[in-house]
Amino acid sequence: MASTCILQAWPRCSTHVIPDIEPLLISPYNQTAPQTNASSNATSNPTLNTASSYAIVQAAIQRTQDRLFEDKFVPWKFHPRNSNFEPPSNGSRTYIRSVTIRQNQTDSAAILKPLAGEVNEQYTLSISTAGAVEITAISSIGILRALETFTQLFYQHSTDGGVYSPYAPVSIVDAPKFAHRGFSMDVARTYYPASFILHTIDVLAWNKFNRLHLHATDSQSWPLDIPALPNLARKGAYRTGLSYSRRQLAQIQEYGMYRGVEVYIEIDTPGHTASIAHSSPELIAGFNIQPDWATYANEPPSGGFKLNSSAVYTFLGTLWQDLLPRVAPYSAYFHTGGDEVNVNSYLFDDTVRSNDTSVLQPLMQQFVDFNHDYVRAAGMTPVVWEEMLLEWNLTLGNDVLVQAWLSDESVAKTVAMGHKVIAGNYNYW
Repeated sequence: MASTCILQAWPRCSTHVIPDIEPLLISPYNQTAPQTNASSNATSNPTLNTASSYAIVQAAIQRTQDRLFEDKFVPWKFHPRNSNFEPPSNGSRTYIRSVTIRQNQTDSAAILKPLAGEVNEQYTLSISTAGAVEITAISSIGILRALETFTQLFYQHSTDGGVYSPYAPVSIVDAPKFAHRGFSMDVARTYYPASFILHTIDVLAWNKFNRLHLHATDSQSWPLDIPALPNLARKGAYRTGLSYSRRQLAQIQEYGMYRGVEVYIEIDTPGHTASIAHSSPELIAGFNIQPDWATYANEPPSGGFKLNSSAVYTFLGTLWQDLLPRVAPYSAYFHTGGDEVNVNSYLFDDTVRSNDTSVLQPLMQQFVDFNHDYVRAAGMTPVVWEEMLLEWNLTLGNDVLVQAWLSDESVAKTVAMGHKVIAGNYNYW
């Protein structure tokens, strides 16, 4: 039978040990720290590569302490009604006496904005019956994952208010099956306050997701402030105030970074851009055709970028020069969209006036190449929806990540064509 390990305000003392880093003691603690040793398989005196990596681990430790003693989670619904599932409040207790955390390798330069698979997230976690906790990981992100698991092993006692775990001894070796574990969030069709997005990131971190895809703009609204193009959100948002400021966007991405959840942004193009017509109608073809909108779009309002317009390219250059340098420090990816482009809308495009794909395809290739050149110049990897590859037959760079959403067959086709793919079949949403 598992013994009960009781944790009371990290009593006795807690130690965060990383080779060649001063041990970090977490208050409240006893001034006498237990003896600790660096892992024997550590590389030659490795250190965290940047101050930011160290700050991420420190912040994770503080969150762990806060959640253990402030969340006050009693697992009522895990047990039958009126069952006696808690340890006796006056029984013998084994306390957690030390928490030792070791990182065995130096973080890579990509630790804060990695491509999928660039960071080893594996960790080991043990809790002995004597109250010793040991966490070992190769990366700082692995430490984050271990601390999430550690937190989830403990509950609040409903009677005496203490925090306990019924599971000791514990020995866990954990690693993700998928390098990209993502969640897509549409904040254009449905506006969510920035605080709600931050809470979503918390939930993703608790469940060890590592990507949040923000579908930031669409035909329904443009809720993203672009200082170089102030009328975009001023006129394109649902109403004044329902847009994310430059500061809020940075906060969302940084919040994710500190929790091992990389937040990457999508500006959907060339379709799904009708909201731009509220500020720059000259850029959009087939805006809000009624009542026969279904002929020109998958959903109202219709409208997409003109495909052979110099004004569109000037606009895009201004947009990318403003936005991309702001998001690049937080993400390795940027999504340029490309789904559900309706060829009939180009019958209203005065630079094309055709719905013939043989006419449109070279223009689409030029359009996507232009956008992806900007993404790469900002130090990020482009992401597109599957239609650009599988329906428009574009030649995409080998670096381009394709997001498949229409079928499982799309995933197989994309991989067969040599591209990495995000699998997200909408039939399962």
